[in-house]
Amino acid sequence: MPSPISRPEHLSIHVYGHESSEPESVAEALGAHFSQTLHTDSDLAIFVIDPNTGVDAETISKWSALDDFQTPRLVVVTHLQNQEADFDDGVALANRLFDSMLTPFLVLHDEDGLPVALISLENMTITDYSTNPPTLRASEEEHQTLVQEFRDEYLSVMEVMNDGAFAAGLLFPAIPLWLERGIGVDIVNNYIEQIKK
Repeated sequence: MPSPISRPEHLSIHVYGHESSEPESVAEALGAHFSQTLHTDSDLAIFVIDPNTGVDAETISKWSALDDFQTPRLVVVTHLQNQEADFDDGVALANRLFDSMLTPFLVLHDEDGLPVALISLENMTITDYSTNPPTLRASEEEHQTLVQEFRDEYLSVMEVMNDGAFAAGLLFPAIPLWLERGIGVDIVNNYIEQIKK
């Protein structure tokens, strides 16, 4: 698991989610605060979903309440190593229960079916987390063909959104996250950088 990150005091990041999704661990790894009560003054709200157990009504209610404040929000999908449900299932839940999610990255699996890398739909590069530190490489034609439909959808959304849409609370990314392997932690941190004051 990556070392916890220290955030500036003035940056208020709160993490929400049912205990089965391990929001406290996510908060610790990201230098954020886990909370069971809603903080409408947050600079960023991170919602944690375990696709195997679903989303509880309290978490759905918190998401909806933040609509009035246009709080920047993102969803992280945990428990990627569990092969009963996967990242796509978590995104489908978030789309149905929260809002339309943007998926800038998709999960690539190893021969055993475990997540090992993420492919960027923006530039089709692969971040391989099986190496330490993770390595960046170009995707192969096979990967590009598999994700082309998702990439087209991603690019069409990004055409109409400006660079500040996430920080303005208008665009909601869904990011795969496996803390023990570091998968997705760097991506979430990149989004956090976008909202720093």
